[in-house]
Amino acid sequence: MQEPIVLLPGMMCDARLFAHQVADLSKDHLVTVAPMTQGERISEIASSLIPHLPPKFALAGLSMGGIVAMELLRKIPDRITRIAFMDTNPLAETPASAASYEPLIVGARAGRLDEVLAEFMRPEYLAPGPQRNEVLTQVLDMGRSLGAETLVRQARALQRRPDQQGALRRCKCPALVLCGEHDGLTPVKRHSFMAELIPYAELEIIADAGHLPTLEQPEATTLALRKWLEQPLILR
Repeated sequence: MQEPIVLLPGMMCDARLFAHQVADLSKDHLVTVAPMTQGERISEIASSLIPHLPPKFALAGLSMGGIVAMELLRKIPDRITRIAFMDTNPLAETPASAASYEPLIVGARAGRLDEVLAEFMRPEYLAPGPQRNEVLTQVLDMGRSLGAETLVRQARALQRRPDQQGALRRCKCPALVLCGEHDGLTPVKRHSFMAELIPYAELEIIADAGHLPTLEQPEATTLALRKWLEQPLILR
């Protein structure tokens, strides 16, 4: 059996975000989807996971999961054999962008969870096409399952997230930076910037996908992850 893989889902998403990847990659890897629900800071979420992670593992995170993956890379670099950042952002929130989470928090606490979920995952963040509404429905279902309190904790964690450019520059393992070409939330240029920060990083742009390529173009995303898993661990 090859190295275990840990997958970290995005805000208000669960294992269903990686359904295709888990089904395919679990043929020859031990695959775990870790929860992003414990803590009101990115460092707290990462710390809550560390005791439960394998001694050595490949790590892939999407969106908020990618932000937590950066924190794990900072905290336990020697345990991560390779890392993939998907549709994410290494920068800290600005005061204005941090404040934009407050209406989501207020709405969730007021019992308007569906409205809030629709606000934070907008149609224009995804690729145009017939699959867009189906993907938004899946996001709504996952968000309802996780509930309002999880949304509040995750929003607080994102508001306070640290800048992780330094952690990316120090990365010494095979790295994949992946983004949907139509990502309207964390666009391609942000991922080009990330790939330039990371030594030896590979940049992969998924055609006909937006912010959630694991759902929008699952086969292409899984293929990109398999190529990443086949990279040699020794970088030259």
